[in-house]
Amino acid sequence: MALSFILPIAFFTIFAVIFGGRHDTTPRITVLIADEDHSHASQQLIRGLAQESLVVKTRPDPKRGVEQPEYTATSAEAAVRAGDAPVALVIPAGFGNNPISFAPGAQRTEITMLKDSSDMVAPQVIAGLLQKVAMTSMPDAMAEQGMKYTELYAGGFTPEQRKRMNNELEQLRREQSRPRSERSGQSSEAGMAIAVKTRDVVGENKNNPMISFYAAAIGVMFLLFTASGAGGSLLDEAESGTLDRVLSSRVTMGTLLAGKLCYCSLLAFSQLILMFVWAWLVFKLDFIPHLGGFAVMGVSTAFAVAAFGMLLASTCRTRAQLGAISTLVILIMSSVGGSMFPRFLMPQAMQKAGLLTINAWAIDGFTKVFWRDEPITHLWQQVLVLVLIGITLFAIARRLARKWEYA
Repeated sequence: MALSFILPIAFFTIFAVIFGGRHDTTPRITVLIADEDHSHASQQLIRGLAQESLVVKTRPDPKRGVEQPEYTATSAEAAVRAGDAPVALVIPAGFGNNPISFAPGAQRTEITMLKDSSDMVAPQVIAGLLQKVAMTSMPDAMAEQGMKYTELYAGGFTPEQRKRMNNELEQLRREQSRPRSERSGQSSEAGMAIAVKTRDVVGENKNNPMISFYAAAIGVMFLLFTASGAGGSLLDEAESGTLDRVLSSRVTMGTLLAGKLCYCSLLAFSQLILMFVWAWLVFKLDFIPHLGGFAVMGVSTAFAVAAFGMLLASTCRTRAQLGAISTLVILIMSSVGGSMFPRFLMPQAMQKAGLLTINAWAIDGFTKVFWRDEPITHLWQQVLVLVLIGITLFAIARRLARKWEYA
């Protein structure tokens, strides 16, 4: 009944929230901006981007109430490498002198876009919005360029014409200082007004960039199925009477569960090794340089997954019940936790909900190891959460398993 009615509704709800809510479901992309120009044109561009569906940050979030310095090219690149944002824009000094241009071969100051290539959507969105904002938020710069080309190719302006155009430019600047809702002008469409140079700062030297993500995502999901199946041996022993005979000896329920936890952990870790070795041999995953990080994340993930299997087995009464409930719970956890669809493409609410699953923490840890090349010391948060999850689930499983001691 659960598989027939609850699972389809749960999956429909999850994917409806991700892809098709009644309101605007476009995820708000975080973009970091290092303004090295601090000109009128660069400030116009930043204000224009902030009015789009973006989270624009020109400085890191305050720490202990202390405001942090503005981003520089170096700090913005470090933030993208650390996963704080998928994209950073570096507006170089001199941008205000040549912000936009439409003439072929004309001099333009390039904005550098630093991107994390694991997010294939964010850089494309930012690149398009940059050109849109140039049209809607920098009309004075566009007018200046028009005057420049007219003067260059049409032989110049008279003093009266130049005075009139300067007055119009001043009106445009005043118009742009007003809130968008109060503006009377209409946006125009044109070609690529702003020159943008794109550079990958994460994943640029990877042989096959997304393999590490999929190896972790799919691996963790099937680890959950493996652990639930292995934990089901408790139910088989209870039904056959073997469990009663074991408990009548000197073996306690806690010792028995701990032994099964070790077995499930070793089984899960072996499955992870097989998955990543296969990805290394067939899909050229950079496995050998990351053995230390893989071992730390693999052991902590296997422990949490094994405890999850123990909890499911202790909750259920029959193998049939275990099969239905484990399928329902694991598929929902995997869809919300990022095993079926990357969490960074989900709405913010779904991303936060994913943190309630083992999948999300395990995938984040493996991503740090294989994608961002971070040292083992940076895995403490993921490892701590997974270990705490494992301890908590095992403690609950031990409490529920008391039913067999008193049966």
